Amino acid sequence: MKLRLDLRLSQKLIMTPQLQQAIKLLQLSRLELQQSLAQHLMENPLLEEVPAEAEENGSAGSDEADLDGTEYSRSSGRGGADDEGSTGGDESPEDLTAAGWEDYFDSDRRAGDTEYPSSVQDEFPSYDQTVARATSLEDHLLWQLSLSGLSDRHKAIGRLIVGNIDDDGYLRIPLTEVVEGTEFSVEEAESVLKVIQTFDPSGVGARDLSECLLLQLGYLGRGPIGSIGARPGALRGSVVEAIILHHLKDLEKKQYGRIAKALNVSLEEVCQATKIIEGLEPKPGRPFANTHNYAIVPDVFVVKNEGEWVVLLNDDGLPRLRISPYYKQLMAGGHSPETKAYLDEKLRAAQWVIRSIEQRNKTIVKVVSSIVKFQQQFFEHGVQYLKPLVLKQVAEDIGMHESTISRVTANKYMYCPQGMLELKFFFNAGLQRADQPTDMLSSVTVREMIRKMVAEEDATRPLKDEEIAARLRKQNIVIARRTVAKYRAEENIPSANQRKRFF
Repeated sequence: MKLRLDLRLSQKLIMTPQLQQAIKLLQLSRLELQQSLAQHLMENPLLEEVPAEAEENGSAGSDEADLDGTEYSRSSGRGGADDEGSTGGDESPEDLTAAGWEDYFDSDRRAGDTEYPSSVQDEFPSYDQTVARATSLEDHLLWQLSLSGLSDRHKAIGRLIVGNIDDDGYLRIPLTEVVEGTEFSVEEAESVLKVIQTFDPSGVGARDLSECLLLQLGYLGRGPIGSIGARPGALRGSVVEAIILHHLKDLEKKQYGRIAKALNVSLEEVCQATKIIEGLEPKPGRPFANTHNYAIVPDVFVVKNEGEWVVLLNDDGLPRLRISPYYKQLMAGGHSPETKAYLDEKLRAAQWVIRSIEQRNKTIVKVVSSIVKFQQQFFEHGVQYLKPLVLKQVAEDIGMHESTISRVTANKYMYCPQGMLELKFFFNAGLQRADQPTDMLSSVTVREMIRKMVAEEDATRPLKDEEIAARLRKQNIVIARRTVAKYRAEENIPSANQRKRFF
C-alpha cells in the first residue's frame, strides 16, 4: 500500500465565537437579555449605556455613525426595526472629570434636612427590606415549639424535626435519619413528633396521607358515621377511619360500591363518610406555601391601527448601547502595541454586541409579523379561529431556517387583545375536518371544545372519552378516542370515573 498526499477542497460551516454569541442572544428571554447586557457593560469598557437625557433629546452622539452604525437603536413598527437618528458631539476628558461632586453629594439630602445632609445612600433601607415577608410553615412551627413547654433537649429535637418537614407539611424521612449523628434517641424523637403533630395546622408532621387525615379526624366529632360537632377524637373506629386506613385507593377511583361491600355498610354511609374526607386537607402546609406572582413583561405588542395589525417591539427597560465617546477619542492617540490591540479587540466585541442586539430585534419583529399574518382570524375573533401552524411555514414565509424560528419563539411573550400569550402558543398541530378536508382545525381549539363539554356535563353522568369523541365527530371533526384522552390529560381533566359525583 503506497502512501501519498492529496490536496482537496471542501466547504465547512464553522461556528465562530461571534456567531455563537449572536445565536445565544437570539434565544434569551427578556430577563436573561437584561442580565447579559449588564454583563457586557461590566466587562467591556468601550460599551456604555446611552444617557436618558441624550435619548430624550435625540442626541445619542454622531460619533457612532463613524463606527459603521454601531449603536443599538430602538426598534418598533410592523415587519422591521427603524433606526433612530442621533446627533451630538464628543465629550472631552475634561468634561468627564468635571462631574460636579458637590452637587452630587448634596442631592442625597432629605426634604427639610438642611443642616445634616447625608452622603451615604446605603443608610436608607432598600425597597426589598421594607416589604413585609409572609410567615413560612417552618417559622410558624418553631414559634409554637418555643411556647410548647418542652425541655431544652426536646426543643432541640423538635427543631431538627421541623427542619425536615417539607412545604406540604409532611415528614418524609425516617426519624432514624433525623437523629443520625446526634445524641438523641429515636424514642425521644417519636415523643417529640407526637407533640408537633398537635400543632397548627392540623395534620402537620404526618409521614403519609393516611396519618395526615387521621390526625385531622382527631379534631372532628362523632355521629352515626362521624359527623362534625361532637367531642374531639371520637371518630376512632368509624367508617371514615376505616376508609382512610384501608380504602384510599378505592376512594380515589370512586369505587363506593366496593368500599360498602368490604365494610358491610350501606352505600349512603360511604357517601356521607366521603363528604367528611373531602373536607380534610391532604396538604396541611398549603396555606403557608410561597406563592409569588411574577409579572411577565411582553417582548412585543400586537395592536390594531387603522384597520391593520401592527407589531411593536417592547424595548422598555432594556439598555440602549453605544461605543463610549471617551474611549473613541482615546483610541485616536498614540499607544503601545499591547494597548492598541486590547482596544481594537474590545471595539470589535462592542460592535458585534450592538449589531447582534439590533439583528435580534429585527428578527423577532419579522417572525411575529409572520405569525400575525397566518393567525389574523385569531386576533380578530378569538381562540376558536386559531389555525394549525408549524415552524416550517413561518420559516419559509420570512426566508429563515426552522431552528432560527424555534430560538426566536422560545421564552418570549406577546401582548395582544386576546391576552398575554407565549409565542409557542401559536404553533400547534391540526385535525382534519370531515366537511372540509383541506381545512384543518387547530388542536388548541379542540382542547377548548373538550374543556367546555366537560364543564357543562352532568356530574352524575360524566362524559367518557368515546362519548366526547362522538360529539366532536358530529361537529365534523375527525378524531379518535385516544386523541381525546391525550388532550384531556394535557388539560389536567380527570377521567370520567374520577369526575363522577354520587351526591
